[in-house]
Amino acid sequence: MLFKRFRESLIAKLILFGGVTLLLCVILWSCFNIYHFKRHVVSNAMSDIELVSDTIMLALHYAMMLDSEEDIEENIKNISRQEDIRSIRVYNKAGKIVFSNIPEEIGTVIEVESPSCWTCHQYTPTPPTMPLKQRTRMIDGEGEQLMSIMTPIPNSEGCSPGPCHVHKAEEQVLGLLDVTVTMDKKNSTIAMFERANIIISVVVFIATFIALFFFTYRFIFRPIKRFIVATRGYKSYETFTAIEIEQVDEIGTLGEAFNLMGKRVSDKHRELMEQREEFRNLFDNVPCLVSVVDLDYRVVRHNNEYERHFGLPMGKRCWQINKGRLEKCEECPVDRTFIDGFSHMSEEEGLSKEGKPIHWIVYTSPVRDKQGKVVAAMEMMIDITRRKELEHKLAASEHRYHAIFDSIPNAVFVLDRDNLEILNCNEAAEAVYGWSREEMTGRSFMQFFREEEATDWEPALRTWSEIELCTHVTKSDQPIFASLRISPARFEEIDTLIITCTDVTKKMEAEQQLIQASKMTTLGEMSTGVAHELNQPLTILKAISNLLSRKATNGSTFDSEIMEEMAEGISTHVDRASKIIEHMREFGRKSDLKTMPVQINEVLERGFEFFSQQLSIHNIQVIWELEDDLPMIMADSNRLEQVVINLLLNSRDAIEDRWNSQGLDADKRIHIRSFSTDETVHFKVCDTGSGIPTSIRERLFEPFFTTKNVGKGTGLGLSISYGIVSDYGGDISAKSWESTGACFEIFFPRAECELCI
Repeated sequence: MLFKRFRESLIAKLILFGGVTLLLCVILWSCFNIYHFKRHVVSNAMSDIELVSDTIMLALHYAMMLDSEEDIEENIKNISRQEDIRSIRVYNKAGKIVFSNIPEEIGTVIEVESPSCWTCHQYTPTPPTMPLKQRTRMIDGEGEQLMSIMTPIPNSEGCSPGPCHVHKAEEQVLGLLDVTVTMDKKNSTIAMFERANIIISVVVFIATFIALFFFTYRFIFRPIKRFIVATRGYKSYETFTAIEIEQVDEIGTLGEAFNLMGKRVSDKHRELMEQREEFRNLFDNVPCLVSVVDLDYRVVRHNNEYERHFGLPMGKRCWQINKGRLEKCEECPVDRTFIDGFSHMSEEEGLSKEGKPIHWIVYTSPVRDKQGKVVAAMEMMIDITRRKELEHKLAASEHRYHAIFDSIPNAVFVLDRDNLEILNCNEAAEAVYGWSREEMTGRSFMQFFREEEATDWEPALRTWSEIELCTHVTKSDQPIFASLRISPARFEEIDTLIITCTDVTKKMEAEQQLIQASKMTTLGEMSTGVAHELNQPLTILKAISNLLSRKATNGSTFDSEIMEEMAEGISTHVDRASKIIEHMREFGRKSDLKTMPVQINEVLERGFEFFSQQLSIHNIQVIWELEDDLPMIMADSNRLEQVVINLLLNSRDAIEDRWNSQGLDADKRIHIRSFSTDETVHFKVCDTGSGIPTSIRERLFEPFFTTKNVGKGTGLGLSISYGIVSDYGGDISAKSWESTGACFEIFFPRAECELCI
């Protein structure tokens, strides 16, 4: 009976478990304090005895060095008179007590197996030193507890050498010092601390337990009892009487919640009835088809949407209503639900009540009785007829897409944007590059570029929308020239690049022939300047040759310094002539259209160097304004040099036209400037020539259009320059400069590659 009341009493459980927990905590805390204090006292005692031992060792050291036994005995006797010291012994290596404050012990031999000796002699060889804890032992004396510490007497420099002592240098320990001290005072302190700690623990436990009992009874048990009384007295048909709770803590909040709950019970009953009706309406009006099928597969309940699609069931089975079948379906999700009691899903098709084909996705779930037995199955069907129609249209559209994709005459690739791996390509790509679609799929698009150019083109491929000209390599290692159009897209949750590659090899070959013809024309126009440029070193060489010939005829001798100066002159002018001829040869050769990082400033300087003599002949001044550390661009330096020379040639002719028309006072000046922005690199070639009329400015870059007189121009220079600039993604424009002159500005996109830094 008492145990039953304990089980049913919350306050008894709380007080019991709280009291037990508090008691265990107090006991553990007391034991911890006593244990820690006892260890502390014993540790201090060991430290004190060790200090005393070290002091005795220092006191005996001098007497031992003098081999004065009387001084040793006197020191031991004086130190042992301290109150707590019980014995001081000195052992030799054989275990014999040679000195002691107890005369009867002198001469006694201690066995190696004794506790005082075995601590060290259990090791072989005996260690010269040991930790303090291992050298300490507790001894039960006559009515008191003793602590003894053994301290090795080490061999020192003053003990082994010399004529008076016999200790060898290799001996590490000469003996032992044993100091024994009583622990009575320490034990009294420990006992007093234990009693005080236990008394305090008992007082704390009793005070805390009483406070816990009072608090539990006053603030928990009494309010809970009032809740129990009020709950047992409440009937559903009675008016709820609120409970008065004076507390403002959690119990008070619980009382307010209890009062609010009682007030709402009747309202909840009414709301439940309303919700029941609401759920009935939701079942009937839910936008998907819902039906309940019994174990005989008859539709026993359905909603309005189901009736709208299939009509009234009228006791028919589900396969008769949904599909117009005479027999049960071979694969039926309702049947599987009846067998295993789990939900299932399938995609079905059938006929509506009008006889039209419809498609739906059906989800089935079991309906169980109170015992958990499956008595029916609920079908929830989602009409996907419209989706099926769209799928058929999508399949047809995808078929058309593939047909268009494969019929595009240019090579088209779909790349993974992250690693530039080829995901797909059309049939034209197979014809252009020679690989089959299976061979190209999965390989990197960068493998189409020349190995030395791939690193330069990769950043441009990721960021540019088009690449006017680049070199690709086919399966047969045949180089082709291609123009790329790049469009970002996203397919199947993958960021991609769609690249259209146009083979412009034949176009570039024809353009190269035209450019080469233009180069030859330019070289022909520059023949006078080049002849003058070569004539200077040749004249000097002829003069040196004549001088050498006369000296040789007269039999004269040369001074060594003059001969050295003449040899250096010959070498310098030969190098100058060779440089001019090499530059002409390099300019006149056909370019291999190799795209790589190019420094515009270097191209400007090379073009000017080649054309400088032409400008000097006509007394034209060139002003430079080049930006330092100009970023690189992706181009062919030989082709760009042709552009620079064409612009300088036009500037020269324009200045000469103005000079001929205005006289000697005309300003002959060409201004060359380069600069860059965050995305582009620019250079300008401006002159003080006759300028460009506004009416013809838009036709400047048309083929065969020229403003020069008949026989003085072909009209191809600016057209070729425009084509070269466009091939590398740049643009060229013309405008007026300093009221009468013309200025051509060209810009290219900056190269984004590691090699361009």
